[in-house]
Amino acid sequence: MGSLQEHTILVQKVCEIYDKISKLETLKPSKDVDTLFTQLVLTCIPPSSIIISNLPNNIQEIRSKLIKLCGEAEGHLEAHFSTLLASYTNPLDHLEVFPYYSNYLKLSRVEYDILIRHGSAQTGPPKRVAFVGSGPLPLTSIVLASYHLKETTFHNYDINPLANAMASRLVTTDPDLSQRMIFHTSDILDVTDELKEYDVIFMAALVGMDVEEKVKVVQHLEKYMAPSSILMLRSAHGARAFLYPVVDPQDLQGFEVLSVFHPVDDVINSVVIARKNIPITSNSNHHHHHHDQLESGSIMPSSCKYCEFQMFNNPLTQRSMIEELGIDD
Repeated sequence: MGSLQEHTILVQKVCEIYDKISKLETLKPSKDVDTLFTQLVLTCIPPSSIIISNLPNNIQEIRSKLIKLCGEAEGHLEAHFSTLLASYTNPLDHLEVFPYYSNYLKLSRVEYDILIRHGSAQTGPPKRVAFVGSGPLPLTSIVLASYHLKETTFHNYDINPLANAMASRLVTTDPDLSQRMIFHTSDILDVTDELKEYDVIFMAALVGMDVEEKVKVVQHLEKYMAPSSILMLRSAHGARAFLYPVVDPQDLQGFEVLSVFHPVDDVINSVVIARKNIPITSNSNHHHHHHDQLESGSIMPSSCKYCEFQMFNNPLTQRSMIEELGIDD
């Protein structure tokens, strides 16, 4: 999993790749861009015991800059393939042209499994879902709507009007998704009472490029989300934290963290699921008892062959939890 020497080699290689990426004239898809980012991903994907927060300040600065470069490159990549897909009569029939489409299929299946496992048996699957930071190629919403949540309405929020215009073109010709995929051009920090209407809110990995920005968004969501609604966040673990920001469960004030999932295959993002706290009343003990029932038994997603899965408030699993993400009862 990683000795000090292996960690040193890893950091050195990441820094070398960062140096090359930072000198590129553009991050739009090209042979040089594709090669360097492929090298970066292949360097960071293998499971590693490295703890990013323990690295020295100069490496932390490089990591922050690298995450921003990754976000910019990802935006260009999605815009490129969204434009390509829009050239087809039925774009949704050709999603496999996007090189990471299979990763979205896997990640969306994991997120669906986790969501249903922690959802309410009384209300069934969520009726209204929001995705914050949907971008020009909203594959998570498309995959979930197409294969898993076939009766759910998806409200996609992005601050960029061009991204929303590109995304909406992908579903316009589909008689089903054109009715269930709605796009809002808004800064999520300006969205207030509407947030109470959603059963589940997904937060894209690159919404909040550093801890302070991400916590600000989470605090805003917590203020306006309905009690007991679900927040799904994407995070990163080990060396993958050089690619995406890390969500620390301790930063999710006002939420009950239900579980954290760390893939160890070619899916990069970790998944954090949390429930908006119910205001404390005389019935609060009943709520905690219900949570214990939800956590009993194995909740390993059926599509996950090789992964690390953490559950909270379950004494059977706490011993195997990674110390970095442990939470005291």
